[in-house]
Amino acid sequence: MAGGAIATGDGIGADAPRNVWAGILSTLFAAFGGILFGYDTGVISGIQTMDDWLCTFGKRSASTGLCSITSSQQSLVVSILSAGTFFGALFAAPTADFLGRRYCVVLAVAIFSVGVAMQTAATALPLFVVGRVFAGWGVGMVSMAIPMYQSECSPKWIRGAVVSGYQWAITIGLLIAAVVNNATKDRADHSAWRIPITLQFIWGAILSIGMILLPESPRWLVKKGRDADAAGALSRLISLPPDHPELQAELDQIRLSYQQEVDLGESSYADCFRNNHNKILLRTLTGIFIQAWQQLTGINFIFYYGTVFFKNSGISDPFLITIATNIINVFMTLPGMWGVERFGRRRLLLVGAAGMCICEFLVAIVGVTISTSNIVGQKVLIAFVCIYIAFFASTWGPVAWVITGEIFPLNIRAKGMSLSTASNWLWNFGIGYATPYLVNKQPGSAGLEVKVFFIWGSTCAGCLLFTYFCVPETKGLSLEQIDLLYQNTTPMLSVSYREQLKRDGVELSLGGGHQKHDSASDHREKV
Repeated sequence: MAGGAIATGDGIGADAPRNVWAGILSTLFAAFGGILFGYDTGVISGIQTMDDWLCTFGKRSASTGLCSITSSQQSLVVSILSAGTFFGALFAAPTADFLGRRYCVVLAVAIFSVGVAMQTAATALPLFVVGRVFAGWGVGMVSMAIPMYQSECSPKWIRGAVVSGYQWAITIGLLIAAVVNNATKDRADHSAWRIPITLQFIWGAILSIGMILLPESPRWLVKKGRDADAAGALSRLISLPPDHPELQAELDQIRLSYQQEVDLGESSYADCFRNNHNKILLRTLTGIFIQAWQQLTGINFIFYYGTVFFKNSGISDPFLITIATNIINVFMTLPGMWGVERFGRRRLLLVGAAGMCICEFLVAIVGVTISTSNIVGQKVLIAFVCIYIAFFASTWGPVAWVITGEIFPLNIRAKGMSLSTASNWLWNFGIGYATPYLVNKQPGSAGLEVKVFFIWGSTCAGCLLFTYFCVPETKGLSLEQIDLLYQNTTPMLSVSYREQLKRDGVELSLGGGHQKHDSASDHREKV
């Protein structure tokens, strides 16, 4: 599912857990922004099956007496949010540079709230759709600004797990939405769907107030020439007085990193596609396609259309099954946050792709060989869907974003990540829009129903091949060492070369040359 890009900063804090809990808690709270996207996704999945919503925005059938919307209307309602997020993500970069990371989030929440208000007040589909666009605009801004703030403010030694917390917040939002939908689904009036939508005001208010109270990114303050304010913000993050030597050393590192960016100069988007000794083209395409393949795992089919799918598959209470799948999604993200540093990025992606591929083919096979009245068969189908979600949540969910944040060199990192994020939202939109035409049994639709899992299984096989040939192992390497890895080896041979780099302690110096140090004595690795 969609998330947010990891920012260009090098992070804050020492490489050991010392005087950093304030920063950890601050940046973990910022992950609350993920709830906005996760909750909105979960809400739209549930309200599509509510009778009052269908009768308000759809038409009643003269023959059956039931209300419904067309495949084109369903595609528009679900996918238009992702169209808004695409432009919101692009708009967030200059906004965050002009207003700062915190107030970019506050502005995003304001735009998001306008969209929520439109959806709540809507009694016709056009206003509801426009509200979805505004909500998507806000979510897209948050998806860039929150991970950027986290990356620039969290301690280096735990930055990967902290940024993964944004993905975890998305899963929590999905779960909350499933519970709320289940609680209101049987109401006979507009409150059935307006209550779940209106609750989004609360999540936005909590995020806005919290971000105003949190310190600004010291990196952004340094870039604005506000060194005294940067020292004050850093003081709050690492719990040391502004004039403390260790704090001043951290501030010097931020200034040095910023000066390095200035010295490298501005790079254009065209530079992201140059095939030079640093393999920039390969890195850019890897970032773009890893986000595309993440969406092509089919995970958003479950979270956008899961309730409808389970209902059409003969499940007696699809809302409870949706809650169960979201619980699995929440708790299985935690092993991924831990495993990304324990087992490595490449290994998790390979295992996850293989596991999802097997599960999705089994779901498709079971679905086409049993009837909707076969209770045992339906339980088997649900079980494999849950296992598939567990594989995604612990691998491709968080790890794709970690890879995107690590593989780009400093001078094109912001632009490379913006291209990767745009790829994620574009595929999110495309899959959300196309799915009803693939699944529904209506005139003009393919009517695949559960057979759509043959497609998702095949795309997961593509994820496996892509990872094997294109994704290197970068666990435990500094950004400078990742440059060396790309220059001197291939993704298929990256595991052994990574071990050599770690063993020899080779890094790039700021002047561009190589230097070797004793990694046993110098245990504070740069990240």
